[in-house]
Formats: sequence, C-alpha cells, structure tokens
Amino acid sequence: MTTTDDLPRLPFPRTDVLELPPLFEQLRESTPITPVRTPAGDVAWLVTGYDEARALFADDRLGRSHPDPERAARISDSMIFGGPSGESPETERTQHALMRKLLAPAFSARRMRRLSGHVAELVSARLDAVDRAGPGADLHELFSFPVPLLVICELLGVPYADRDEFRHWSEELALLHDRPRAEAAGGALFAYVRRLLDRKAGDPGEDVLSDFAALGADSGQRDRLAALGAGLLFAGHETTVGRIDVGTVLLTGQPEEWAALAADPERVPGAVEEVLRLAAPGGGNGGIPRYAHADIDLAGVHIPAGDAILLAPGAANRDPRRFPDPEGFDAARKPAHLAFGHGPYFCVGASLARVELTEVFRALPARFPSLRPAVPRSELALRSDVLTGGLRALPVTWER
Repeated sequence: MTTTDDLPRLPFPRTDVLELPPLFEQLRESTPITPVRTPAGDVAWLVTGYDEARALFADDRLGRSHPDPERAARISDSMIFGGPSGESPETERTQHALMRKLLAPAFSARRMRRLSGHVAELVSARLDAVDRAGPGADLHELFSFPVPLLVICELLGVPYADRDEFRHWSEELALLHDRPRAEAAGGALFAYVRRLLDRKAGDPGEDVLSDFAALGADSGQRDRLAALGAGLLFAGHETTVGRIDVGTVLLTGQPEEWAALAADPERVPGAVEEVLRLAAPGGGNGGIPRYAHADIDLAGVHIPAGDAILLAPGAANRDPRRFPDPEGFDAARKPAHLAFGHGPYFCVGASLARVELTEVFRALPARFPSLRPAVPRSELALRSDVLTGGLRALPVTWER
C-alpha cells in the first residue's frame, strides 16, 4: 500500500450536523476504496462506495483480528475500535458465532414485542418531563439520552438507579484520545456487570443478565458473559442516543415531514429507515475497522492481507449509484441502507434500535407538532472526541 505523506487524514472536517464532510463525497466519486491516514497516523483503506462497502461487510476474508497485532495499523486510541481485537483470525469466527448464538434470545421477536409497549410508556413519561421543562428544554438530557438508557436497563435487568455510574463509565470508555481512562472505565463497567451476574444467579428476573447468569456458574464462563453484558450496556444506548438527536434535527428541518408524521403514524417506519440512512451522528474514527485476512481484489483495488480497512456506512448510504436523490429525505424509499452493517456482522441490536426509534418518532411529532431547535443549526456541534459522536446538547422550543 502507498505510504506517501499526502494522503487525506481522518477525521475529516465536518461543519454541519446533517451533512457529511465534503471529502467523503469527493473520494467516493473518484475512487470508492482509497488509502487514507487514520487518526493514529497509520494507513488504511477507506471504503465510501455502497456496493464496495456492502461486499466487504459480507466478505469472510475480513475480520476484527489480525495475524500479527503488534504490526497492525492503528485506527485511533479508542479502546474498542482503535486496533485489532485480541482474538486470532483462527478463533475469531468461532467466537463471533458463539456470541451471536448467546445474544439471539435477548433480541428475539417475542422479547421485542413484549418490550415495545413498555418503550412507548417510557417515551411518554420522558416527553412529560420535556413538557414540564418548557420551551428551551434540552431534549438530549431530558429525552434522547434517558430513553435508550431506560430501555437497555429494562432489557438487561440493570438498575436504572445506577445510571450516573455507568453513564460516566460509558462516556470514558468511548474516548478516542485517552486510552488509560477508557481502559479504567472498561474495567469498572465489567466489574459492575460481573457483580450483577452473581446477584442474579441467586435472584433471577425476566431479563438478559439473568439469562446469562443461568448459562454457567464457573468463573471463566461468567467473566466472558459479564464482558458481553458490559458491551451490550455500552453499545445498547450510546448509538441510539445520537440517532434520536440528529434524527430530530433532520425531521424538524422539514416541517411538512414532521407534520405528516404527527398526522399519520403509519408513515413512521419508513421515516425511521431514512433517519438511519441520513442521520450520521459522527465520531472520530472515520469508519468501522476491519483487517484483511487474505489478499482482496475489489473495484480495481488490490488490498494485501493484513491491511486495515475502514467501512464508512454514512458515506455509502449517500452513494448516488445506489440511492436516487441521495441527500433527499424520502419516507417511501425502499430500505437498503448499511446503518447496521451487512452480512455476518450485521448489528444484533438492530431490532431494538428500530423499536425505540419507531416509538420516539411516533410520539415526538404528535406531542410537539411545532418542535424545532432553539438555536441555529450551525451552533449544534457533533462530538469528535468519542467513538459514538452525537450532540452534547439539543435545546428545543415549541408553541404551547
């Protein structure tokens, strides 16, 4: 791979919460698979084209592991996506299949149906809090953040009363530029979930951690399940928070669409798919990292084994070769986005995210038909210091 010093370097500047960095589009139009410098300064292949990203998401020659981790390109200082996983390429596929098998009951259709009605109740209660706060309220703090957190606590069986602790750990764990703090937070979050598993072994409930506690009593098995539970607690709310915030900015910027959602709940599922396609909450990694386990030739590009690859679904989801009028919002568009990935790594929590976003964008326009940001869009800044991006605050106003 080329190692010239004039490669584009991530993260690319972004000046608008609803628009991707212009360089993504420029690179996609010239070559949808192109070398860039990662935030850590190493070289990786950035994939911005839809067809190319979809093919590589499904390619079993890619993985999160690396045959020689010490020599692998680094993406950032992120504890989660900063470099290769600790597994070997030989064991990664087996471990990944085992993880998905363990998680399948947690996100089963039965569990999602049972949870859906409760999500509607949680959404309604948080909208009451926004209403009480009045115009000028911070939608992020009062609604966008607590709703996914309440839902994942309900699903996993985590006491919501402990939210300040694991909110702090989640924030620290997502840091891109302070690995020691992220590692300390990851350790604290793991220890917390491990204690919960021990507690639920003697006092189980109807929740995922109780299911985990029943799977194995030996220390090693419970440690592995605690690590999986900690990952769910982190990932199960952070990404959805950003989608609610940025999705709200996107939808309220189109008053006709907002009014249509308020008048016709049947329109909501299609609108949610467009929110997933267009509302990219950011983050400073530049894409989802993979490593080539074998040589790959795609779209006229040769990717040698061992090279790092960054799949950029936000850019791929706006590829005009796949989506007519890619920047336009169309609730009737057939869903084909890569917001949850594709293939064996398709996000296991996709069904939960859809349940939450559907309830949010069914209730929010109906409750606040005149809702809009209380500050100009140019004053809303996406975070680039954490893996999941998102907004620090979203002040909103409306007519009472």
